[in-house]
Formats: sequence, C-alpha cells, structure tokens
Amino acid sequence: MGRNKKKFELSSRLVFSLLIMVSVGLIVVSYLFSDIFSPVKSFMGDFFVPMQKGIAIIGGAISDKIQIFEDKQKLIEENEKLTNELNDLKLERQTLISEKYELSWYRDIYENDTVYQTAQKVVAKIISRNPNGACDVFLVDKGADDGIEVNMNVLANGGLVGLVTETGKNWSKVRTIIADESAVSGRFRITSDTCIVKGSLKTMDMGYIDVEMINLNAEVYDNYEVVTSYISDKYLPGILIGYVSNIRNDASELNKRAYLSPVVDFEHLEAVIILKAQRESLEGIE
Repeated sequence: MGRNKKKFELSSRLVFSLLIMVSVGLIVVSYLFSDIFSPVKSFMGDFFVPMQKGIAIIGGAISDKIQIFEDKQKLIEENEKLTNELNDLKLERQTLISEKYELSWYRDIYENDTVYQTAQKVVAKIISRNPNGACDVFLVDKGADDGIEVNMNVLANGGLVGLVTETGKNWSKVRTIIADESAVSGRFRITSDTCIVKGSLKTMDMGYIDVEMINLNAEVYDNYEVVTSYISDKYLPGILIGYVSNIRNDASELNKRAYLSPVVDFEHLEAVIILKAQRESLEGIE
C-alpha cells in the first residue's frame, strides 16, 4: 500500500512538471515564432471575442431584467402603501362627513321643533319598520332607560308622528297617525272646529288620510291647518297634524269630511322627537 501511494505521488509531480514545461515551451515558441502563430491568435480572437460580447450582452440583459423586477416590486409595494393610505383618508373623510351630517341633522331637528319648547325631549332614531315598508308602526333606539313612557307624543318636522305604545329597556314602539287603527281628535286652528283624523295606509299611498266628523256648518277651507285638540286624552294639544283639502259633505249629509296631507314625510322619516310629557301633566295649557 505504501509503495503504491508513493508511485501515485511521483506520477502527480511528474505530470505537473510536464504541464509547466509545456506551458513555458508554448510561451517561448509563441514569442519566437509570433508570425507563424498569428493566424491561430486571430482565429482564437475571432472565436472568443464574439462569445465574450454575447456573454456580456446576455449578462447585461439579465442584470436589466433583475433591476426592472426589483423596481417593479418597489413600485408595487409603494402602490399598496399609497392605496392603504388613500383608503384610510377616504374612511376618515367619510367619518367626518357622517359626523357633520349627524350634527347638522340633530340641529335641524331641534331648530325645526317649535312645539312645546319648554318640554323635555329625546331624539330617537328609527331602527326597525314593518316588513312591508309601511311607516304605520316602527321601533326607535330609546326606551325606559331614557325616561320614555307609553302614550308619550312623537313628533318630527314640527308635526305629529304618533304615540309611544310600548317600551323596552333601550327601545320603544311607535304607532303613527297613518296606521289604520289610528284616530286623533283634531281641530282647525283658525276656527277651532273639531274633527277626527283617521289613519289609512291605503289612502296614504295617494298622499292623504281622512278627516271626518267636521261640523256641517263649519266654515273651513282647503289648506286650513288641523292640530291636535284639547279634548284628547293622549295627544298634547296644539300639535300640527296637516293641511286639509277636498272638503265635502259626507254620505249622511250631517257632517263634512276632507282629505288631510300630513306635515310629516313618513316615507323618508329617519328620526323623531319624543316629548317627555304626558297629557294629564299639561292640563290647562293653552
């Protein structure tokens, strides 16, 4: 084994020495006989130079592609960052607009409310309506915890909406004057003639509800105001209900009847004011 290893080491040294000698010999020959090897040099140059150029071009192209890819990734990241910032700004803007609208909305509600200005009031948002979309009965987001009680009057836009009929801890149910079962004792503001305002979802689709039991001798005309009367046991007196039209004798010829267009826009109603006062607590108010 030791002798074989020695032979192998001698052979490696011999080969290395021969390569050195050959290389030196080629250098010397190339130097001494440069004219003879000139065509070979030229051939090798013609062969390797274009190859080097091609390699350089390919390398440059690959480098450009890598640079483009890196730039693209940076642009994508920057675009995502800017998109997120833009979305945040849009959300912030929408929040500010919403808050501004809500503030203006509350202000308008209070400014337009000229009925019972000294009474305590609660602004409530409508949170649920009947599935059929009618606004005859709805729920609001204020209840017993806010001091709301059954039979409290509900207003909007300075006019009568209806009554609180049921309360929970943080909700209340309101029945409006346009509900079929609703009947409000009213009077004409100018003449003080009394009448009964009856709800009707069917006629409300045409923009009015009915007014009945008008005295046959009452001198009332179109566009007269009808307000809540003093003889109601639930409704506070003097709240505007709406304006009459199409006044005529009823079938019995003993009374008159008319149409009434409510002052409240029930179709677009979003919020209401609940008067925290009961009818019996305001006896004698004029």
